[in-house]
Amino acid sequence: MRGAAELLEEVGLPTDGAALTIEEGAGVVPAKFPIGTRAAAALGACGVAAATLWRDRTGVSQDVFVEQRRAEASLISFLLQRLDGEMPVRASASMPLVALYECADGRWVHLHGAFPRLAQRTIDVIGGELDQDAESVAARVKKFDALDLEEALASVGACGAMVRTAEEWATHPQRNAISPLGRVSVEKIADGPVVPVGDGVRPLGGVRVLDLTRVLAGPTNARVLAEHGADVLHINGDHLDNVPAFVMDTGHGKRAASLDLNGPADAGTLRALVAGADVFSQGYRGDALAGRGFGPADLVAMNPGIITVTINCYGDVGPWRLRPGWEQLSQTVTGIADAEGEPGKPRLLLAAAADYTTGYLAALGTLAALRRRSIEGGSYHVRASLCQTAMWIAEDGPCMDPSAAIGVGDPTPWLTTSATAFGELSHLTPVAQLSKTPGRWLLPVVPLGTHNPEWVVR
Repeated sequence: MRGAAELLEEVGLPTDGAALTIEEGAGVVPAKFPIGTRAAAALGACGVAAATLWRDRTGVSQDVFVEQRRAEASLISFLLQRLDGEMPVRASASMPLVALYECADGRWVHLHGAFPRLAQRTIDVIGGELDQDAESVAARVKKFDALDLEEALASVGACGAMVRTAEEWATHPQRNAISPLGRVSVEKIADGPVVPVGDGVRPLGGVRVLDLTRVLAGPTNARVLAEHGADVLHINGDHLDNVPAFVMDTGHGKRAASLDLNGPADAGTLRALVAGADVFSQGYRGDALAGRGFGPADLVAMNPGIITVTINCYGDVGPWRLRPGWEQLSQTVTGIADAEGEPGKPRLLLAAAADYTTGYLAALGTLAALRRRSIEGGSYHVRASLCQTAMWIAEDGPCMDPSAAIGVGDPTPWLTTSATAFGELSHLTPVAQLSKTPGRWLLPVVPLGTHNPEWVVR
């Protein structure tokens, strides 16, 4: 339990809230870094945290079991799901604007123009056409020095980053800025009332969560809270880009509504929702929501005692806090891509390890904040980022033998089937198994915008 215990202590939770067993096993994904160990520790800590909240409410203890192989499989869970027997379409087979390319100075840059606006901004910098092939993109990138290209992309709000070694990242100003945040930061930011947690049936029964996130890390956080009984309302903007396979993978247990915060009426609707919420989780970059009146201080003013969760790529502090980024870029800058590849040719992990694990860590921080609020009151700010997580994944260096991974095998024991509006969806069940309050999702995944933006009394 060592890894999970350290996480629990880091967020101020007791380590004896439940008896935790983590069953070790051979790797699922070939990787030089201990991604399964990290995921199992984070999920185990979440399970203990949920059990602790339930024990606080009922006086009854329980056991928590996590299978490490299953935890590692959760890092590729979007690949394991099947919709009516087929893998859901994730993206086009070829995405030349989302890849690693060598620059003029021999250094490498990872471009990430996955969505139309990001793709256009990338083309504005490197030139060419949106539909150009990888060979054309490589030729254009080859005209830039890597650091110059990174800065040019950042200047127009595009996504891209230069591959760095672990040693280079260790002295980088952004790393130095986020290092004090640890793996996940839980900070009391204001006074507020004492609010008991749970309904005595589920650890988070009655807890209301607003989920303003998309694409894996943020939605994963809210999905974990939903598996322990939270009432999660996902808020999306119809103008925002999403990936259907990721929506299906992370939407279990949630209702889903749409709001356009550029309009005063919808912004007013969100303020009304905030007044009835316990948790406000957001994954927008920098001050995007604060500029619309939904920063942490604004939320506290609307609802003293609210817990706000900030999830992004590079961290909520430091010179890069306003830069957009994704899983691949967190691996690129922290040294993972450099070490995972071969000399002179970086390579990404074959799993969304930073994304999903960041979601687990954010959920742990949220559970810790809810418990502190139940004891001493207050409003809290939970901060997690892909780079904080990537630093944890990489802290022991490339210490694993990729050839030792044996693959997923038959995932059937880990799967269940849900009838959804999309069709019959086969998907992973919650990884952390609690003996008395087993994790489960009460609602099937639904298309974005299905529900009205309102709290529903169950």
